[in-house]
Amino acid sequence: MIDVTVANFETEVIEASKTVPVLVDFWAPWCGPCKSLGPILEKVEVEYGGRFKLVKINSDDEQQLAGAFGIRSIPTCVLMKDGKPLDGFMGALPEGQVKAFLDKHLPSALEAEAAEEEEEAMADLAAGDADSALSKLADAVAKDPDNRQARQDYVKLLLRLGQVDEAQVALAPVQMLVDSEAWVRNLHLWAQALVQGPSADEAALTAAIEANKRDFVARYALAQARVAQQRYTDAMEELLEILMRDKSWQDELARKFYVAVLDIITPPVPKVEQGKVPPEDPTVVKYRRRLSSVVLS
Repeated sequence: MIDVTVANFETEVIEASKTVPVLVDFWAPWCGPCKSLGPILEKVEVEYGGRFKLVKINSDDEQQLAGAFGIRSIPTCVLMKDGKPLDGFMGALPEGQVKAFLDKHLPSALEAEAAEEEEEAMADLAAGDADSALSKLADAVAKDPDNRQARQDYVKLLLRLGQVDEAQVALAPVQMLVDSEAWVRNLHLWAQALVQGPSADEAALTAAIEANKRDFVARYALAQARVAQQRYTDAMEELLEILMRDKSWQDELARKFYVAVLDIITPPVPKVEQGKVPPEDPTVVKYRRRLSSVVLS
């Protein structure tokens, strides 16, 4: 529990709520119901183990903040998320009702644990420990199968490590989203390339393309082979050749695969200081622009 004033409100409430929901308890020393609610909130904060952050604002001392929130009676609690009020309640609710209020808006304990494990896994990966990252991502997906970010990162890492069969198993529960979710389609096309690319007869494909520049099947197969070899820019060059001649070929398959390759080569976004934008990878920027130029021409 943290006492908040005008001086630290921006840091402890606005910025903090962009990372974890913040429950703001408006109270006053003379308020009887506040004295009964306060210990309940503190107890629940401990029980919820970091799923939310509790702060207290003395409405007598901080009338500017109380006025900004339109506080008319106390105790009043406001739940902040992403820098904005999400919900709230007035009065000294019993513990069960406080928990019911929070449970409407907070991730479950397993979901919170999975999210933390996913974050730790990405830190391990950034540090070069792929085995530890893979283990933590597997745990995160097992604990929270609906955590799409954890599943996406898990499948990506499996594919990078060449564990295609395991990646396809991990992707199977969301395969029905392949037509509606770009991240699922990207991973599916990547997995396809890793399965089909290594068996490609590159000499035959190259000869076919030389004989017919519009042999898109051959160009696409060659692009898959290049992805399997981790020659990603060469793969995109082949796909651009298709797009320059027929953007709509096979329901825009060349564009979709190109986007998937861009996703492969896009490095994970590092954590940066609040308000700063991380620099973009120059190769990603170059090939994103080339795609836009061709598609919009």
